[in-house]
Amino acid sequence: MILHGPRITLAPLAAADRPAFAAMNADPAVMRHFASPLTRAESDDFQARIAAHLAEHGFGFWGVFERHTGVLAGMCGLAHIPWAARFTPAIEIGWRLAVPFQRQGLAKEAARLVLAAGFGPLRLSEIVAFTAPANTRSIALMQRLGMAADGGFDHPRLPEQHPLRPHLLYRLRRQDWVGRMLGAG
Repeated sequence: MILHGPRITLAPLAAADRPAFAAMNADPAVMRHFASPLTRAESDDFQARIAAHLAEHGFGFWGVFERHTGVLAGMCGLAHIPWAARFTPAIEIGWRLAVPFQRQGLAKEAARLVLAAGFGPLRLSEIVAFTAPANTRSIALMQRLGMAADGGFDHPRLPEQHPLRPHLLYRLRRQDWVGRMLGAG
């Protein structure tokens, strides 16, 4: 599945994208709301897990490419959450953009494409998103996408005292998304 927006294309990451993907994942400014930046080996392993998820499920995290240049700007997509929490099993939407591509509305454009695929051809009933409370830009995007706050939880993959362990959960049900789209038209 390849998704096209006015300024971006979402497509599977290729081996040739590894250096740019790794540079984004190693950038402390990009990764400030994650446990830590990724080494090149960790980024390559992450990209391999993304490819495996896409192959198994037909959806996953796609590379976000500038439409006219083909430059990798980041990633956005859907994934099965592989750990237990009060809201799992669930499918999450997530995004990450390299610093030069932030604050341009590209994450919103990518997320809208992903939601349209998730609630359209993929026929998902609900999509969740979550982040640390300090990630106010992602929280604002979740709200602009029509996602509803559903309390907090402690991220099970982070140690007890880790400052990013507390997370906020947002949900969007298919019928609410459809209602928003009909109201916008």
